[in-house]
Amino acid sequence: MNVEADALRYDDVNQTSVFTGRVVVTKGSIVIRGAKVTVKQDPEGYHSGVVTSEPGKPAFFRQKRDGVDEFMEGEAETIEYDGRADRVKFIGRAEMRRLRGGSIADETSGAVITYNNATDQFSVDGAPGGATPANPGGRVRATLAPRGSAAAPAAPASAPATQLRPSTTMGGERR
Repeated sequence: MNVEADALRYDDVNQTSVFTGRVVVTKGSIVIRGAKVTVKQDPEGYHSGVVTSEPGKPAFFRQKRDGVDEFMEGEAETIEYDGRADRVKFIGRAEMRRLRGGSIADETSGAVITYNNATDQFSVDGAPGGATPANPGGRVRATLAPRGSAAAPAAPASAPATQLRPSTTMGGERR
């Protein structure tokens, strides 16, 4: 894990590091940016962390998905990352995007978004009774693109087109 920040406070007994001031964390394909990042390491070496945003500027998280040309990225006031569970939680004015080949495929927003990278599942919760500037209605918003792999394969160009015969009946009567 590589970290750039204006300051670091480290607690060896509790295995906790607190980075402040324009923090940028990189770990493998993960990139995290925020005003403050608190990182804790458990006895097995897994990292968990909490990222806090700067006033008026959201905290940011981005991770490449294994085996595919996709990235998951998101922004929120607070981001919680759990390396053991491979889960990230965006809290407060949360937005998350799936990028395929550099283009936005899916986009979601709400009060809280929880994404599990191991299972490729996510949940989005709205702000009951509370609207935010990013989401005036306080409801969940999502734009989900169809999966390219789920589409039926196109017929080969050399295959002859199937011709439809005109029907002389309206129902399913046999001829």
